[in-house]
Amino acid sequence: MTITLDHLNRCGAEEFTQLLHGLYEHSPWIPERAAAQRPFATIAALKQSLQGVVRQATEEEQLGLVRAHPELAGKAALAGELTAESTGEQAQAGLTHCSADELATLHKLNAGYNAKFGFPFILAVKGPTGNGLSRQEIIAAFSRRLRSQRDDELAECLRQIGRIAEMRLNQLLQAELQFGATIMEWSEVIGAWSDDADNLTCAYMTDAHRKTAAQLAAWMKEAGMEVSIDPVGNVVGRYKSDKPDAKALLTGSHYDTVRNGGKYDGREGILLPIAVVKHLNERGERLPFDLEIIGFSEEEGVRYQSTFLGSNAVIGQFDMALLDKADAQGITMREALTAAGHDVSKIASVARKPEDVLAFVEVHIEQGPVLLGKGLPTGVVTSIAGSCRYQVELTGLASHAGTTPMIMRKDAAAAAAEIVLYVEDRCGRERSLVGTVGQLQVPDGSVNVIPGACKLSLDIRAADDATRDAAVTDILNQAEAVCARRQIGLKITKIMQAPAAPCAPWLVKQLAAATERAGIEVFELPSGAGHDAMALARMTDVAMLFTRCGSGGISHNPLETMTADDAEVSAQIFLDFLRQFQTK
Repeated sequence: MTITLDHLNRCGAEEFTQLLHGLYEHSPWIPERAAAQRPFATIAALKQSLQGVVRQATEEEQLGLVRAHPELAGKAALAGELTAESTGEQAQAGLTHCSADELATLHKLNAGYNAKFGFPFILAVKGPTGNGLSRQEIIAAFSRRLRSQRDDELAECLRQIGRIAEMRLNQLLQAELQFGATIMEWSEVIGAWSDDADNLTCAYMTDAHRKTAAQLAAWMKEAGMEVSIDPVGNVVGRYKSDKPDAKALLTGSHYDTVRNGGKYDGREGILLPIAVVKHLNERGERLPFDLEIIGFSEEEGVRYQSTFLGSNAVIGQFDMALLDKADAQGITMREALTAAGHDVSKIASVARKPEDVLAFVEVHIEQGPVLLGKGLPTGVVTSIAGSCRYQVELTGLASHAGTTPMIMRKDAAAAAAEIVLYVEDRCGRERSLVGTVGQLQVPDGSVNVIPGACKLSLDIRAADDATRDAAVTDILNQAEAVCARRQIGLKITKIMQAPAAPCAPWLVKQLAAATERAGIEVFELPSGAGHDAMALARMTDVAMLFTRCGSGGISHNPLETMTADDAEVSAQIFLDFLRQFQTK
């Protein structure tokens, strides 16, 4: 019998539990409790219900669930005593063909992990694209997580169990992902092209950057779009409406990366709408407006330390003086663009007319742990944080560490320490406020010399400018008071200030409605990171949909990841949003 969501919704609670017994190892209480929450509008809603039962369980029940899982390549696996589901998954990852050295390593890791945490290591051995992780990848993840704290590791084990369960459910229901697998596969393709052999770095107008642009253009064309690459390197695909003179809804994100970055930052927001357009085109379905996908050429500022080049050109605010800026090798931006075949004299033509644009909606990986902690695949962004950055220089008096009494010291590092702790305290008082001292230096410091100078950075962000500015005022006033009390010289230099970009309520409402129709709890959150939507907000109304970030919310890092299932949910929400879109 083919099991369907409709059958699961209609059958008795006992049958429901029996049909789903293989999702969670030896833990029938999970589908038993989820049965009471029927009917489920979507498979995604069923997954959320099951995972919600686990989150709401007692710690004792959660530990029982974790301990019901077998060790990877452990005694039970070698003895053939695993459930059919676990046997297949471990075999797919090659754990049934470990070398003697690999088995010894895994057994040592298993023993150390159990000794530290008191439960077995859990890992969804199918990777984010659905393919099995290699034994080397499994061992690397094992070693990395062995350094975690117990509470964090228990939470991660439960998340991994949830991931295993949703993949098993897909198999049980024979549910093929319409978009998620494609998005992940495309991410792998362009994620293999880099300026550096050992990591993913894709900087403006490098060979890897240009190759990525050409591939995005090819996928857009295959999806049925009119495609071009503009004079600043933006890859633009337009899915035309069947209505003449239709205005355009803009979407997209950036395809450049930070140094040693991740595969999904920015790129999800290009690949996901391409996959959606491909689906629409294959169905012969047109929208009542043009949909324009823009792969913005530069957002990160890696090569020329100038961010939002692509999106600033689209809103008509590209700074032409940047063309004479040189990179570390002395190559100017003008030279790099010309070598790539772009005509810099036509950059002004990139600008859109605001009256021709309906809005801009960006899909983006969250780059943080909030959705992960909430157990939600998506979130609707309310505002993109505005930021202020400063360099702070403290000047004390360098003197002998052994002969200078503590009460007579003018210690610049001690003053810096007070300031750092105040930043942590002040920015911890409000939900949407964050503060970071990312750089802290004692120039020419010595182990036996009281620090006579100290330099530190300040990065203050909030969802609204008033909250941010109030915190900045308090922090700078505190720095002055600390330095006056300690007789330390103080110099503060503002490096950058960017205003917050609120998302338009009328767009937020429509994204929230599409999320609800997908059977997913609507969760609204601010974005602490900057995005191309910040630039577009100076021209039109904007909104953002976040996709959950895995690996503890790590981003701008090779460990950045998301799942095909979460990408699928975001794509389904975005597609529904397009179909139901109402103009302002």
